[in-house]
Amino acid sequence: MRPAIFRSFAFLVAIFIVALRLPVSAASLDDPLLRAMQEELDRSKAKLKMDPVAAPYYVEYRVTDLDVYDASARFGALIAEQRARSRYLRVVVRIGDYKQDSYYGTGEGTVDIVPVDGDVYAIRHRLWLATDRAYKAAGEALAAKQSALKQMTIDQPVDDFTPGRSGELIEPLVHLSSSDFAPWLNLLEESSNLYRTDPLVQNLESSVHFVAQNTYLVNSEGLTARTGTTNYAIGVAGATQAPDGQWLQRSHQDDAVDPTGLPARDQFLKTTTRMLETLKLLRDAPLTDEEYRGPILFSNDAACTVVNELIQPNLLGKKPRLGENGRTTGFWSSSYKERVLPAFINVVDDPTISTLAGRPVIGHYSLDDEGVKPQRVSLVENGKLVSYLTGRQPIRDFPASNGHARGPATASPSAAPANLILTSSQPQLDSALKSKLIDLAKQRGLPYALYVETMGPRLDPRLIYRVYTSDGHQELIRGAVFGDLDVRSLRSELIAAGAVPDIEDHIESIPYSIVSPALLFDELQVKRTPATKQALPEYPAPALTDVAQQK
Repeated sequence: MRPAIFRSFAFLVAIFIVALRLPVSAASLDDPLLRAMQEELDRSKAKLKMDPVAAPYYVEYRVTDLDVYDASARFGALIAEQRARSRYLRVVVRIGDYKQDSYYGTGEGTVDIVPVDGDVYAIRHRLWLATDRAYKAAGEALAAKQSALKQMTIDQPVDDFTPGRSGELIEPLVHLSSSDFAPWLNLLEESSNLYRTDPLVQNLESSVHFVAQNTYLVNSEGLTARTGTTNYAIGVAGATQAPDGQWLQRSHQDDAVDPTGLPARDQFLKTTTRMLETLKLLRDAPLTDEEYRGPILFSNDAACTVVNELIQPNLLGKKPRLGENGRTTGFWSSSYKERVLPAFINVVDDPTISTLAGRPVIGHYSLDDEGVKPQRVSLVENGKLVSYLTGRQPIRDFPASNGHARGPATASPSAAPANLILTSSQPQLDSALKSKLIDLAKQRGLPYALYVETMGPRLDPRLIYRVYTSDGHQELIRGAVFGDLDVRSLRSELIAAGAVPDIEDHIESIPYSIVSPALLFDELQVKRTPATKQALPEYPAPALTDVAQQK
């Protein structure tokens, strides 16, 4: 029998060997989910092989841990409240190599749900099954992809994937700041109860949406990451009808990365009151003329929507479908190094900042959803397109990622904005832009020009005014739609930009911010909406009195 000292030494050596084979950080051991992901990844790297399919060259596990609180009140009463905790798993297995692999069709990953508690074995079981499905799908996808490529001619082939870097980034777990939501519920009820000030309001709903998201990412290249973000939003939306039946809508939302950034009670109630007042004004406003063609000024608020709808999608470097020879998928796919905007316009995207001019922006993150550190990217310089936002799927002329691949929990990451900022090299005061607007209308013999204060989705003008050339007074109108506001008019008709930016936040599935000053267009077409008018209610709303007191 060996002496005890030798048995102890052998035991220490065994521990050292295991430690070399399975290197894990203290933070990883403290987090059961991260530990399960690393252990199952190590097993997949060692044993994932099925004849006659090749072993994978890349395996990735991404888990999105979501804690979401939603509540809404309508007409002064709570209609919904829900808090949900969930963990979504996405597994990607790639067969082949970085030049050509199985990422195609069914081979683009599998999705599952993993337990929200700390049961390592239950979590590993879900990882195992999802990995098995992803591996089998990758084998079938590679065969289908190779078969399809034989029928195609690719003029300028681009690699399928770009190598990443190993490393570890473990951020503290984030949580919703409070479990006491009663004050928010009271505010929602109080805000939506302001419908009583206008009996013709047909909808008034206030809501909150709070999200704490912890994202886990491990891959076979040696990356281990855990990052966390929180987003808080409170909003109000209302609707009414004009006497001719036209449906009129208004909405407002405030976003922040923590509750302290949201408006206080009095401020939010004032916002609701102002929105109701504009609904009344819209109801009484005259219809726009059948057609207007002339200068239009967009406030910085409305300009952010224009930038989001027309510029942002065309800056995304998304790989075209198999067999297509385009550089990317947007309108500017063939405009690299060409002028796409006026020479005084510059556009950058910067995920590295969390504030701009003292105001918060919500597009900041530490790593993108492919594990790449984000970079500030200059996209448009002096009107010329000089770059795209890219991920690890290369596009022509852009073989590397600049850290802008992001996606919702259950979808494949792709190029996305973070903090997209438009600026002018010749900024003008808003007052100067308004004077220029009136001068342009006068030069063309027009009685008025148009000013857009706010926009809705799909470039729908919510608040649009006639600005009369005689004395500069404004008149609210309704029923307007744009006839030619598109990427071509951005290049040819945009003639000036303001100096004061506004920030438009989006927190739907990928948080990002759009920043823009006011924008002046030399000539755009505005027409009367062709939308069908809806019938008005047949009889008045119920009286706002206590029925019991009436008896």
